[in-house]
Amino acid sequence: MTVGIPVKLLRSVLFAALASLAVAACAGGPRPETGRIPVVTDPAPIVPGTMRPYQIRGRWYQPAEQPGYDETGLASWYGQQFNGRPTATGERFDMNAMTAAHKTLPLPGLVEVTNLANGRRIVVRVNDRGPFVDGRIIDLSRGSAEALGLLAAGVGEVRVRYLGRAPRIGGGTTRQYAEVAAPPRTPVPEVRQENGAFWIQAGVFSDRRAARRVADQLGERATVDVAMGDGLFRVLVGPWPDPDAAERSRQAVIARGYADALLISAR
Repeated sequence: MTVGIPVKLLRSVLFAALASLAVAACAGGPRPETGRIPVVTDPAPIVPGTMRPYQIRGRWYQPAEQPGYDETGLASWYGQQFNGRPTATGERFDMNAMTAAHKTLPLPGLVEVTNLANGRRIVVRVNDRGPFVDGRIIDLSRGSAEALGLLAAGVGEVRVRYLGRAPRIGGGTTRQYAEVAAPPRTPVPEVRQENGAFWIQAGVFSDRRAARRVADQLGERATVDVAMGDGLFRVLVGPWPDPDAAERSRQAVIARGYADALLISAR
């Protein structure tokens, strides 16, 4: 004899079974991650004119959409001396905002920057062109450099990954701030501090007389220093009371023809 099952009871049993399966699937599946890449639902249009080829110091650059861009190199930063000035996108440079300059990525765009020395990771809005120094792949705002822990050193090795178009406003954020262990890297130049001050390293020379000539060209604040007892001679300019003053000096030294000038201080 067949026993009939009420329709309402059958629906209740099926619903409970499906709910249990759903819960089990959620428990065994991937969980949401923190620090996800920002989703841009209303991207700002690429600023007209910023994708044309351009020439700086005799070298041509070709901006392009680069969805797979993922490079490792040196980052520098810029601050007070450019604060309030227009960037390549027409936006005003805010040295405390999370922004950056890049030579060829679309403007405005978003990139993820990781400090390879300490694992700090941020997302910044790229709204300007630069840096035009060999070996450097990105120029950070003061705020971005501070978030990455690069403010005092002035330069550091980073990984830059292109995320895509930027929103119409903002887009910069800190993704991973806690310091983590990192593999050994090529050491940065020796750091020097005097009474809490900062210095500019204009160059390193094997000949003391060549170093002396450069120091004489750079004025009375320039001195010749023996570099770590290895027979090399550094030309240092300073001291300066804070990173912003030192950065202004670094830009002046670069303008005098010493493109690899570094801001150095105690760690």
